[in-house]
Formats: sequence, C-alpha cells, structure tokens
Amino acid sequence: MPQDRASRTALFVAVVRAVESSKPEHARICHDPYAHRFVSKAFFHLARLLERRGYTEQLGTGVFGFMVGRERHIDEYLRSFLSTGLEQLVILGAGYDARAYRFTELAVRVRVFEADHRSSQEAKLEKLKGIFGHVPEHVVYVPIDFAKQDLGSALLASGYDPGSRTLFIWQGVTQYLTPDVVDATLGFITSHSGGGSSVIFDYIYTSLLDGTTQHSEIDQMRQSRWFTQEPLTFGIPEGSVRSFLEQRGFTQVHDADAAYLHKTYFTGANETRSVAHGYAIASAVVAPDNSP
Repeated sequence: MPQDRASRTALFVAVVRAVESSKPEHARICHDPYAHRFVSKAFFHLARLLERRGYTEQLGTGVFGFMVGRERHIDEYLRSFLSTGLEQLVILGAGYDARAYRFTELAVRVRVFEADHRSSQEAKLEKLKGIFGHVPEHVVYVPIDFAKQDLGSALLASGYDPGSRTLFIWQGVTQYLTPDVVDATLGFITSHSGGGSSVIFDYIYTSLLDGTTQHSEIDQMRQSRWFTQEPLTFGIPEGSVRSFLEQRGFTQVHDADAAYLHKTYFTGANETRSVAHGYAIASAVVAPDNSP
C-alpha cells in the first residue's frame, strides 16, 4: 500500500458495515454503530442505494454477504473470549475496525493494540477525534508496514505482554500479504502469547488466485489494483486450513466457510441472501507446547 494515503479497501469495508448496520435489527447480520462515522455521507448513501437495488451482487455475488457474515462471526468469537478471561487483544491491519470501541468491556479490563499502516492509522485517529472528541486512551496504536517491518518488535516496543492470554483478530489482510509474512505473523503468535491465546482470520482459496475458480469480484479487484494498489497475493487451498495451522503450532482449528456462515447467520429475512464461495474464516488456539 502507498506510504502517503489510507487504505481504500478499509474504507470499502467500513461502508459495507455502515450499510448493513442501517437496516432494521431483524434484517441485519451485523451491527456497528460507528461505521457510518468513518465514511462520507455521500459514499454511504450511494453504497446503500447500490445494495438495495442489487448492484452489489453484480459486482461480486455473495461478497457483501461474506463481509457482513465475517463481521458477525468475528464479533461472536471475540465475545466468547471476553466471557472466559481475555487479557489482551491485538487487531492486525485494523483499518476502520471499531471493535475496540463497540465492546465497552475492553476499556475496563483488556489491553488493546491496533496495528496498521501509519497512513491508515493517522486517518483513523482523525476520525476517532471527530467521533469521541479525543483518541480513546485504552487503545495502543502501533504503526507498522507488515511487508517491511517486524510485527514482534513493534508490538513488544509498544507494551505488548507475551505472557498474556491474547486474541489476535486479522480481518481482511492475509490475502494482500506474502506467504513469508503470513508465516512470520503466525510464528510470532505461537511463540509470544500466553496459554489459551488464539487467532482468527479470513482468507481466500488459492483457486481464486490462480483462476481455477472464477469470481467476478476477484476479477474486479485485479482490474482495479492500480487504484487500490493492494494486489491479491496469498491464499490457502480449500479444505486444507486445518493442516496449514496445525503445522504452524495451532490446535482446535475451526473453518467457517460460506456454507457455515449462511447456515449460522442468514436465517429468517436473510435466508435468501448469498455468501460467496471461495472465502472463509479460520480460528485456532495456540497449542500448549508452543506457549512461552
């Protein structure tokens, strides 16, 4: 990503959350009351109009559904850790993620770190000042270029405790990284987090990257990479994430694919909505032998 501007992908993700959150409670999959504050009113109203008229499905069938299902699934995973004694939360590639502010208990008893590119982080901090009147003090903001800087060094220098039970949320990031950076990040998690620590991240299937499986949204992203300057570079073969993570020191692996997300969250008024195949969310716990 360019050094001098915030991520356009992060902005798109925020407007998707904003549109979904504007729906009545019975009709929405996720709810983020801050999302609309991170995007312009014009962008929000345009996105809502496009979604209501079905144009978002033309851009990528089920992609909007996956994104809101992803938000809901990760929210619930975080909620489960809060109920069982979470001590530390690290949000990697935080973008305009608002979980640190939506989950009020985080401000009371959990150390929170948001790691992101400096330009994206600075843009977010300005937005937060507009929302809260100040930058929330319970969050430590860690500027980092994942492709060029060492995550461990940056976190440890910012007060991260490698002995605490930690949840790493890694949303909308892995597909833009190299395999080496993904491995290095997972390696840090297994070697520098306390017992019972966990990671949850979304990923795409390699079949989308190599063109074996065609998806209009992926084609759009390739065509617009000159604009976003965030090319797709990493994927995991379908059905192999369990072995992928177990080989890297994790256990209790769960793979939430499109079918799982639809069955779990898209009920009632949302039953006819689609969730794109080729995207999934993996969660896993650091194996006891790997905790420091």
